[in-house]
Amino acid sequence: MTDKSFDDIVRRVRLVVFDFDGVFTDNTVYVDQDGRESVRCWRSDGLGLARLAGLGIDAMVLSTETNSVVSARAEKLGLPCIQGQKDKGAALGRILADAGVDAADAAFVGNDINDADCLRAVGLPIVVADAYDEIAGLAMYRTTAPGGRGAVREVCDLFQRLRGEEGT
Repeated sequence: MTDKSFDDIVRRVRLVVFDFDGVFTDNTVYVDQDGRESVRCWRSDGLGLARLAGLGIDAMVLSTETNSVVSARAEKLGLPCIQGQKDKGAALGRILADAGVDAADAAFVGNDINDADCLRAVGLPIVVADAYDEIAGLAMYRTTAPGGRGAVREVCDLFQRLRGEEGT
């Protein structure tokens, strides 16, 4: 998708908010015998997020889950992270207000039905390739990469490409 109006929308974005499970991860959780959870993430997301920051675009994680693995990954990537949000749409509204960002100037990247309100609220709704069909129609852009397998990097590279900036 590269029509002029889409390019204009991408160029307006000042903040990208990412869901975590199913976006940064492949939606798989590993649980050991002591109940500790771990997930699998895509290593190249970090380089993509650095490029996004180099464009002056802020990014953060917004998750329904409360899990130390989410915090650990977000911290390693240098991303603010808000967890435990049952009403993600309301949480996104607070985030935008606190950041002074108009919803039209924000993107949200999600994969499941609990992301629907966020996708409806922003100027650039994005879903990963393996997003649930119930929300796929809400997206303006659908990645070719599935969650946890390069989708975050693809979103970052989209901004890099359409903003016409040099790589970092």
